[in-house]
Amino acid sequence: MTIPELLKTSRTIAVVGLSSKRFRPSYGVAEYMQRNGYCIIPVNPFVPSVLGEKCYPDLDSIRERVDIVDIFRRAEFVPEIVEAAIRIGARAVWMQEGVVHEEAAARAKAAGLAVVMDRCILKDHASMR
Repeated sequence: MTIPELLKTSRTIAVVGLSSKRFRPSYGVAEYMQRNGYCIIPVNPFVPSVLGEKCYPDLDSIRERVDIVDIFRRAEFVPEIVEAAIRIGARAVWMQEGVVHEEAAARAKAAGLAVVMDRCILKDHASMR
């Protein structure tokens, strides 16, 4: 699946590591995606809500279907996030710019998930317009 196909067929994005601080990249990216019609599910155990949406402490706590798990965490946290993405039946994992974990990417692909690594979802979405 290409990046444009993934973005056009997805509606719900769980943003792992979404900060409530407006100056953080995760906030700006999630705000942009929300403004462009995506349902954003914040995953951050330390704040109650971000962008008007209830925060979840982890992916396993989300009860609705997730299309893309967008990861704003350091690479050492990626394997456990990928395992959770597989458990909840996500369609894809998206590792933001600077986030690279080849083994976790291979695990996600083996489980049938689309994988995007070291790319910004906002930039890729904006380039489609």
